[in-house]
Amino acid sequence: MLIDDTPEIAELLTFSLQDLGYEVMASGFTNAVNELVIEHRADAVVLDCSAYDMSESLFDSVRHHPDHAELPVVIISDTPEQAEASLRSRKARKVLLVPKPFTGGQVGRALAQLLE
Repeated sequence: MLIDDTPEIAELLTFSLQDLGYEVMASGFTNAVNELVIEHRADAVVLDCSAYDMSESLFDSVRHHPDHAELPVVIISDTPEQAEASLRSRKARKVLLVPKPFTGGQVGRALAQLLE
């Protein structure tokens, strides 16, 4: 499951992840992330929102769902230090940060590591 608030980047990242063998369902920013995870039986979530607090709120939403507390999450962030501090304060597990600028390969490697 890919949540990205920039359609052009979502499209490029979708193609890149598909080339790496991932099946990708992409959506724009939505508060219905848990419903999408359930509907599409997502094995992981990639969050790329222009403002970290948007990704942070989606991450919290996923983690507070009883069935998704251990769901692997990759967060793409243009403020990785802030994101790292925020995740550390949450004692977040099964989450990796990919700093911007990024490549599809970096996101793919992060997913692979989390899904091992």
